[in-house]
Amino acid sequence: MVFSSPVFIFLFLPFVYLINGVLPKKLSNLFLLVFSLLFYAWGEPLYVFLMLFSGAANYLLALAMDRYPAHKKHVLLFTVLFNIGLLAVFKYADFFILSINGIFNISFNLLHLPLPIGISFYTFQTLSYMFDVYRNDTPVQRKFLNLLLYITFFPQLIAGPIVKYHDVALEIEHRKVSLHGTATGLRRFVVGLSKKVLLANAMALVADRLYALPLAEVSTFVAWIAAIAYLFQIYFDFSGYSDMAIGMGEMFGFHFKENFNYPYIASSVQDFWRRWHMSLSSWFRLYVYIPLGGNRKGKQRAVFNRILVFFLTGLWHGASWTFVVWGLYHGFFLLLEETAFHVSKWPKVLRHFYTLLIVTFGFVIFRSESFPQALVLLKSMIVLTPNTLRASGELMVLMTPTTIGLFLISAFASLPIGPWLQRKFPGSTLEIPSYTLALLLWFACILSLAATTYNPFIYFRF
Repeated sequence: MVFSSPVFIFLFLPFVYLINGVLPKKLSNLFLLVFSLLFYAWGEPLYVFLMLFSGAANYLLALAMDRYPAHKKHVLLFTVLFNIGLLAVFKYADFFILSINGIFNISFNLLHLPLPIGISFYTFQTLSYMFDVYRNDTPVQRKFLNLLLYITFFPQLIAGPIVKYHDVALEIEHRKVSLHGTATGLRRFVVGLSKKVLLANAMALVADRLYALPLAEVSTFVAWIAAIAYLFQIYFDFSGYSDMAIGMGEMFGFHFKENFNYPYIASSVQDFWRRWHMSLSSWFRLYVYIPLGGNRKGKQRAVFNRILVFFLTGLWHGASWTFVVWGLYHGFFLLLEETAFHVSKWPKVLRHFYTLLIVTFGFVIFRSESFPQALVLLKSMIVLTPNTLRASGELMVLMTPTTIGLFLISAFASLPIGPWLQRKFPGSTLEIPSYTLALLLWFACILSLAATTYNPFIYFRF
């Protein structure tokens, strides 16, 4: 079951919302927990027990940390090893085995374990709780069901945003479901659904077809169209999911922090990472970069800390060296900006162009199935390569007037038009137009869902 499926939209979400609204408050957490587990079990009937095991183990470890303060460091170390160990076994085991086999020319058997949906997200959420308890930033949650609800709450369970425990600790115990929160939450949900169904899926069709071409058929035009299509696909796919999660959270009385802030208007790579997947960036900054010393222990240590963070950021996204290289690639340009480029002194237009170019090239590495494919695509984007007959045929089929229009709409929708309108027309002036637009988008999404097949969210596999 997924957010953009008719079963979820017309059955699961309305049922859970309505029943939660009439239940006594003391039963709300238990009810939401049960249906969050059912939501996850719909797609992962076996791995739901892995998530329960992880939650129970961390609950007990947090209690041990609180009960034996003299051994907090030892408990925390075991906690980190336990959680990262689960992640390593189920997500990275075959990746490590393949790497070792390639380096030492041996042939260990692969485990072929299916990847549990959302394991990277709920593992990081659990770790944030444990770090907060260790630092005394939040009290230990002694109600196991409440902690489990934090870990498993269905709106942000399988693709984020990564919610830190201290941000919702109060709302787990005390929250209010209101008519206004429901309305604004639904509006936000529809915006996210529109990003996914109307834009991301259309861009996916173009990107997938062009990335599937044989490398010999890749021309400069094909490479650029594929890169731009994926640039829009991944943004509207992931930010759309985040919008839907934030909207549903508001419907149930939770307020999750923003995960995207118009990243394609960034004026540097550093600025891009302040705007892109902000929950992941802040997690690494708060729980990895700062504890390692940040920039407080000299330039060399700061450089090492940043490289490590971006290495882990790339690895977090998937068990492939292409993801690792993508992370290090961003880290490299971030360091260049701090030491040699001095981007802040460049003209504004040049800063934006440079950042978008670096980000686009980076997503080519991110999307490619292998390094040879990434290198061919990047080379074709830089060195003029004419269209082949097959490439021209693919472009003629894909680049219809409708698709070209969706490219233009995607570019327009990537801009902060909403915040600009809010500044231009303060107060409640935009309330009725915004809800009217949401209603029109809702009908467009329903028509699109009825006419097309399901296309999964990109970040489900992370």
